This record gives sequence, C-alpha cells and structure tokens, in this order.
Amino acid sequence: MSGAERAAELRERLNAANHRYHVLDDPSMSDAEYDELMRELQHLEADDPSLVTPDSPTHRVGAAPSGGFAPVQHLQPMLSLANARNEQEFGEWADRVKRGIGDEPFQLVTEPKIDGLAISLLYRDGVFVRGATRGDGTTGEDVTANLRTSRSIPLRIPETGEVEVRGEVYLTLSGFEQVNAEQAAAGKKTFMNPRNSAAGSLRQKDPKVTATRPLTVFIYGLGANSLGLDSHWEALQWMRDQGFRVNEHIELHDSVETALEECRAWEGRRAELDYDIDGAVVKVSSFAQQARLGFVARDPRWAIAFKFAPTTVLTKLEHIGVNVGRTGALNPYAVLEPVVVGGVTVSLATLHNEEDINRKDIREGDTVIVQRAGDVIPQVVGPHLEDGVKRGRPWKMPVRCPVCDTPVVKPEGEVMHRCPNPSCPAKGYEWLKHFVSRGAMDIDGVGDKLIRRLLDESLIATPPDLYRLTADDLLGLDGFQERSAENVISAIETSKGRPFGHVLFALGITHVGSVTAQLLADHFGSIDALEAASTEEIAEVEGIGPVIAEAVAGWLVDEDHLAVVADLREAGVTMSGPTRATAAPVEGPLSGLTVVVTGSIEGYTRDSIRDHLAEQGAKVTDSVSKKTDYVVAGEGGGSKRAKADKLGVPVVTLDELFETV
Repeated sequence: MSGAERAAELRERLNAANHRYHVLDDPSMSDAEYDELMRELQHLEADDPSLVTPDSPTHRVGAAPSGGFAPVQHLQPMLSLANARNEQEFGEWADRVKRGIGDEPFQLVTEPKIDGLAISLLYRDGVFVRGATRGDGTTGEDVTANLRTSRSIPLRIPETGEVEVRGEVYLTLSGFEQVNAEQAAAGKKTFMNPRNSAAGSLRQKDPKVTATRPLTVFIYGLGANSLGLDSHWEALQWMRDQGFRVNEHIELHDSVETALEECRAWEGRRAELDYDIDGAVVKVSSFAQQARLGFVARDPRWAIAFKFAPTTVLTKLEHIGVNVGRTGALNPYAVLEPVVVGGVTVSLATLHNEEDINRKDIREGDTVIVQRAGDVIPQVVGPHLEDGVKRGRPWKMPVRCPVCDTPVVKPEGEVMHRCPNPSCPAKGYEWLKHFVSRGAMDIDGVGDKLIRRLLDESLIATPPDLYRLTADDLLGLDGFQERSAENVISAIETSKGRPFGHVLFALGITHVGSVTAQLLADHFGSIDALEAASTEEIAEVEGIGPVIAEAVAGWLVDEDHLAVVADLREAGVTMSGPTRATAAPVEGPLSGLTVVVTGSIEGYTRDSIRDHLAEQGAKVTDSVSKKTDYVVAGEGGGSKRAKADKLGVPVVTLDELFETV
C-alpha cells in the first residue's frame, strides 16, 4: 500500500471514529488505538506534506497562530430572530403566520435555543472548506482553523455539491467550569457565562489554544444549497444523515398549541441539560411557506425565539457571611444586592469554601457573576473585574466560630474549617434539621421553621427531645390546632420504625452519608456492635477506609453522643437490623459489582440513583478503591473521577454501565 493510500485509509478511520465518539456518543475504538492511528498519520504527513488534505483529522490539534480573522461574506445572510417574551407575544406571531399563509395547514418545528455563538460551515465536494462567525449577518470572521479543532464538526460529508450549514458553537456547563477554573488559576478574568466563554475560545488567535477548550456544536439549519429539500424538518433529517450533530430534542408539531406547550415545557426542563438554553426557537417547517411569509427588516416572519428569563446576571457582593453546619463545618455564603435571575429575586448565593473563594479571587464589594439554573441554589461564578476599580482585601475565614466564639480548626486533608464545640447552638439547629429530613428519619410536618420555634421555646435541644413532645406542647404554639398537632406527633411516632441504616445516617456523624451509613448498618447490624468495634475493624469494612472509621469511632466514644443514642433507644427508635450476611441478596444485572456514584445524573436525586443501582444488585459505596468495579459519573465529581483514573477504575455513564454488563 502506498503512502497516499495509507493516509487516505487513516483519514477515513479517524474521521469515522470522531463521528462515532463526538456526535453519536458511541465510541468505536479505544483512546490508545485512536492515538496510535493519529500518530501514524501525523508521521506520514510530516514526511510528505503533499498528503495533507483539508479533511485531515490532524487539523484538529490546531494550526499556526493567525494575525487576525479575515472577513467572510456569507453566501446567504445569517439573519436574527424576533423575540417573544411571553405567551401573548407568541400568540401574536402565530396569528401573523396564519394571516400570511391563509387557510393552508402548516407545521412548526421547535428547537432548544442554545446559548452559544452562531456559525456558518461551508462544504465543497464533501470537504469542510470554510467556517465563519455570524458577525453582522452579512459579513463574519473566518475562523476555519479554529473550528477544525472541534471534533463534533465533520471534516468530510457524503454530499458532493456545495452546501452551507448553520449551527451554534457552545460549551457544556461542565466545560464552562473547567475553562473558568483554568482562567482563575492563571490569574485571568473568568467568563460571565458559557456563551462568553465559547465566543472567547472560538476567537483565539492561536488555534492550539482553541483545541484545548471543550467546544462542541449543534447544527440547526441550512444556508446556501441546491439540495431541493421541501422543509426545515426534512433538512434536519438530511443533516443528521450527513453526520452533523443535530439536537435530539427537536420536535415537529401540527398545531400552534402543541408548539407553545413544548416551549413552556423547556423553560421548566432547562436545568436538566448540560448546556445553557435561553429559549426555544419555533419555525414554520415548509420552505415554500417560509418564502411566502418572507422577512420584516432583518427578521424572518416564519420564525420566532420564545425567550426565557436570564440565568446569569451581574450584581454587587455586599458581604460574605458564614453559616455553621450540623458537623461544625463553616460554610461561607454571599450576601448580594438583590437581583432577578432566572425569574426569581435572589439576595444570597453559595460560595462553597475558603479555597474556592480564593481560587476565584472573590472579594467583598466586587461586582460578581451570579448564575442560577432551574431550582438550583444561586452560585457566584466569579468577579466581573473592571479596569481601574479599587477592590477589597482577599477574604479570610474567621478564626473563631461566628456563633459560639470557639476557635476554629481546619483538620488536615480537609477543605472545610470547623467549629469543634459540641455544644455550639448552630450545630444543634442544623443537626435537628438533618435528623428529620427525608433521607434520615423522614418526619413529615417537622420543618426548619417548626424546629426553630421549638428551640426558641426550649421544647427541644437534641433529637431525642422530639420523642418527648406531646400534642399539648404544640397546641401552645401559634398556628397549631388539635388535628395538626396530633398529625405531627403521629409522624414523630411513625419515624421510630425507620430502618437502622436511616437512623445511623440521621445521627449526623461527620463523613457518614446515606450510603456509608447503610454499609455500616449492613456490616454490623446494630448500634451495639458498631460501638464495640475498633477503628481498625470499622476501617476494614469495604467502602469505609481510615478517615471515615476514625470519625465514626470518635463520635461513638463521646459521652454526649452516647447519651443521645441511649435516649433514642429508650424512646423506641430502631437500633438494629439485618446484616449483609443475614439479608437476602438482591439479584440483578449488577450483582457482584461494587459501584461508586459521583456527580449529578439527570432524572435522579443522589439517593434515588444509589437505590436504583442497589435494586439492580450492585453494592454502592461512597469511596473509590481498588475493589471498585465502576465509577458511574454524571456532571461534576472531579475528585472521584481523578482517583478512578489513578487506580485504573473505569468511569462510565449510567447507560454505559448497563450496556457493559
């Protein structure tokens, strides 16, 4: 086989592998095999530059830096869309469409409106020859070299004529976090949102920098072409067949009503996606009807963007406060100048910990970027720095507990500072909130406000006090009637029968989450056996380890904690259950596998995904070790991913786990 023939074969195999991996999410070869083939092609092209072609996957790593971006005249204008910000405006647009078409039936296509950067891709004889930004709609910038680095863009397609497609370059939310972390670590400005980050990444003068950014693309429409297709829906199917990445959530509708329902549904489901959408796009599908409707100014009459409330805004960080959690952890939070984000007025946002604050260089008095998606607690992404604006001092964690004034400690190996005072009032409140929560004792009707009132009235101080409450105690509080008081007492009584694993979790031992608590309950079977176990014996339980073992053993030798356990036992709370040896094993497709879950997985809460895996026979643990068979990863979960990579433990999605077994 000649060098040219081998190079052609390698290009075909590598481009096919790129498509399978980055577009279809269905890898066809291992990373090692891909890298080996790529190196071979690079060597062939280096030895004979005449073998280099525009569709060579070696372009993915980036070309030489450019001096600027040349202007590109679009073959067909890239027009903007008019916006509908509510249902009334959407209805007015639909009425105009009906008047323009007459009595003729029409179909509508709905698409999530990706919050990214619009691009145009030109193919000649099946080869990607030019990529450009939207610019002013008539003239854009030539970013071909940078777009070639995105593996979700095919460098060759089956179509042999000249065709232009349009799409949106964007960053996933996890990719956005990665880029901002790298910016902050390098002492550079963080990006306000994924769209700004994607735009900045695409317009890098050095394509090699762009190649390091996790850019991807969705293709949503055709530009100039001679394909003779009849509708936008048909064009989407054609683009998918050509190997372009088309959004899986695009829908075809026979009525305005169902299209509007889909728009409303996406506003509620936007938090389920790993990318930002700022609305939904609705288009008349028929190209003939589009031509009849035409344009007004620069907007097509046949399309509308149903816009959502923004999820990223700027506001002032007035103050950094600190809460004390049930385990004594000091949790910083941002007090913000009130601002509307995601349709909700917010004045508080999470800041995680001191290391995260310093990594992002967030300071009191800064104008900050605040992000909120769906029902997620607002987060401060980073400062929005302006030249010449004087900033406050770097923030430091208080050296004394803000509640009880006890000197704060920072245990070795932990990122959290803690109040070591076991009698800290803040711990009591947070402990009680945790104790009654759904994953713990699940006491219906006892929420944050009632706990605060009961504490203020000195009716409770620790969890066992809940079981001493009477209906008369509650009737003495404003708002309680006889029936509501009896309902609360009944819920407290019912909680005594909660399984031992839930009770163990409810005790609030540092580092003991619901999965760890169940592992301990399964192994030891009772609180008595756990109290009698040494630190070494606890550490030997699979999935526990020395850090958790020390926390458990230390908690169980504290006299105050033992008194709580004794009082709960006396109240009739479950303190034992079947061990793993006596419990009937769950048989399923995951039987015999030890699995760790990390990150957030769409459609599941943290507890429900673990329960789901356990129901399929898996043993779910909290920590990654050599005995772990798989790490099931959603969005986030960096430390467990890193440990899995270090130990050689496969990291898979939930679907991949079931496909693998």
